[in-house]
Amino acid sequence: MMHLYDVRDKTVVVVDIFRATSCMTTAFAYGVKRITPVATLDECLALKSSLCYTAGERDGKKIAEFDFGNSPFEYMHPSLLGKDIAFTTTNGTQAIVKSREAREILIGSFLNLSAVAKHLERGENNILVVCSGWKGKVNLEDTLFAGAVVELLKDTIKAACDAPLLAQHLYSQAKTNMGEFLKHASHVQRLARLGIKKDIDYCLTPDQFNVVPVLKNNVLTVE
Repeated sequence: MMHLYDVRDKTVVVVDIFRATSCMTTAFAYGVKRITPVATLDECLALKSSLCYTAGERDGKKIAEFDFGNSPFEYMHPSLLGKDIAFTTTNGTQAIVKSREAREILIGSFLNLSAVAKHLERGENNILVVCSGWKGKVNLEDTLFAGAVVELLKDTIKAACDAPLLAQHLYSQAKTNMGEFLKHASHVQRLARLGIKKDIDYCLTPDQFNVVPVLKNNVLTVE
């Protein structure tokens, strides 16, 4: 769907709730210095060094050669304080790479929802929430995040088409119990088969952190 949008005049918010952008948000909240998102496994491994860890997944599973996988709880480790990470995932980092022509790129998750909304409200660019989905297909959890952003900004920023309104209506139905609302969602089922329900619950918890990762020169940092 991204081919339908010209991102060059926009602030893009990339979201991959389960779990890439939730991991990134958590990592920065726990003191990671920089994250370099890349599309391929080879690119990620090429950045590995004593100062740069490798992290990510394919099809929800940790890569054997990598230091870290795609559970946000891995990024609470004290050894990551002040370090760099090269990160590649099935969906989230692909969406970041595809958004690189945007005027500004932010990383969004429920964990930093209000912080992202406040940043957008202060900005002057048009806004596009890029839902990473699953291998080019729509998923429900990223759409709910988009709806939550629309809900928070509804009094100050006008929707350009009906897609934000659809997302907002979905979020209004789900927000009191997102876990229950998503229980039959495809990626929830996929992760449940991997036995990581605690990741699902954590990634749906709003406003845990006040960090907004921003991509500059192809590297994510926080101000």
